[in-house]
Amino acid sequence: MHPDDTTLPEASLPTPARRAFLQRGALAAAGIMIVPRHVLGGPGFVAPSDQLNIAAVGAGGKGMVNLTQSWNNGSDRIAVLCDVDDRQAKAAREKWPQARYYTDYRQMLEKEAKKIDAVLVSTPDHMHAPIALAAMQLGKHVYVEKPLTHSIAEARQLTEAAKRYKVVTQMGNQGSSGDDTRNIETWIGGGLIGDVHTVHCWTNRPVWPQGVPTPPEKPAVPEGVNWDLWLGVAPVRAYHEAYMPFRWRGWWDFGTGALGDMACHIMDVPFRALQLGYPEAVECSVSTVYADFFKEASLQDSCPPSSIIHLKFPAREKMPALNFTWYDGGLLPKRPGELKPDEPMGDRDGGMIFEGTKGKLLAGMWGKQPTLLPTSSMQTTTLPPARLPFVEGGPAGHQQQWVKACKKGHGAYTSSPFSIAGPLTETVLMGNLAVRSYNYREPKADGQGFSYPGRKQLQWDGKAMRITNLDLANQFVKRDYRTF
Repeated sequence: MHPDDTTLPEASLPTPARRAFLQRGALAAAGIMIVPRHVLGGPGFVAPSDQLNIAAVGAGGKGMVNLTQSWNNGSDRIAVLCDVDDRQAKAAREKWPQARYYTDYRQMLEKEAKKIDAVLVSTPDHMHAPIALAAMQLGKHVYVEKPLTHSIAEARQLTEAAKRYKVVTQMGNQGSSGDDTRNIETWIGGGLIGDVHTVHCWTNRPVWPQGVPTPPEKPAVPEGVNWDLWLGVAPVRAYHEAYMPFRWRGWWDFGTGALGDMACHIMDVPFRALQLGYPEAVECSVSTVYADFFKEASLQDSCPPSSIIHLKFPAREKMPALNFTWYDGGLLPKRPGELKPDEPMGDRDGGMIFEGTKGKLLAGMWGKQPTLLPTSSMQTTTLPPARLPFVEGGPAGHQQQWVKACKKGHGAYTSSPFSIAGPLTETVLMGNLAVRSYNYREPKADGQGFSYPGRKQLQWDGKAMRITNLDLANQFVKRDYRTF
């Protein structure tokens, strides 16, 4: 949207605005007072020209949450809805009956490009990048659910696109707008625990099926579901309820597993506080699934039930090299010795531990309730005020922060712009590259069993986006799109 800006010199205004400028000048000379539109409309009135016109691709589940938070009880306008599943879109269509409805996002962008200002993308992971890129190429601001993309190469592509097209961007990791995230950044930056050399992060996810075989059945596609559009750029496969509407997270073609779902929330805090950038090496171990007694299953299609991922980061300016470990599937790091046996370690969904040369810091998911260790030191330590201003509403204000930034235009601050969210997503997805390489198997030359060449420490050239010591791992840096 481009409301008139009468603070500009008259000659610099575009034609419609210049006309309005001259009209206002003439009325003022005649002694006629111009009453602001919000006064004419009464309390709470928002002029249509002051509203952001929002389109949403993915209208159910998390999409409904993003729509509601962006709409903010009518302060802005939900202009268009798009979903490949009419069942999922039902509630949103009833809540915003005036919004035009589409099934194919490409048709939506083609027909509505002149009527919308911004696009919410709340689809399965595999469609984030194609939809967001298409919207940015039309000059639309975008809010994209986490993880930003399905592949490392896509994350790099969206980071560069946001800069090129000069649009306002935000990834949906709401914790980046949280007070505690800002506090941890300040505490770490202020040297409260010294130089941080080790970080542990963990989650209780997955809470959906992972490490399961591909279903052999081929049931009929439910009425109201466009299965080909749901598959989008992913390879063709038969419909099954094992994939939608939510369980897609555990399948490599569509989701990014527990790591992709939760690490953009949890790893985000140390990524910012420690200015991490690209890792230089990654290795992992994953839980083994058996299809039969003593027979290891080869589940190349589904993410593993649990994993541990080790990332190694080089020294950064005045910060030392860092060892970073991620745990999912209910696995946990060892409890810090400074934590009493009955004190909680993180929260139900996950947590993080920072180890520095002067002490340790513990927090829950999103950096919630950070505490120095031992916890008694919180009573004796002077805590500095946060360096960045708090976001109105905290995590719940994440979408509104983006909406307000869109109205201000390119350069307006958001907590998780693609300039930060893109590199963070690349780092997160490095873990999945290691996991998929770990499970990659090749028949032995003698035909007796298999070898697993990816079970080593992988060396990463971040700038070139390439594993330098195992070429087969590079197949997981990017993916081929199906034409649909």
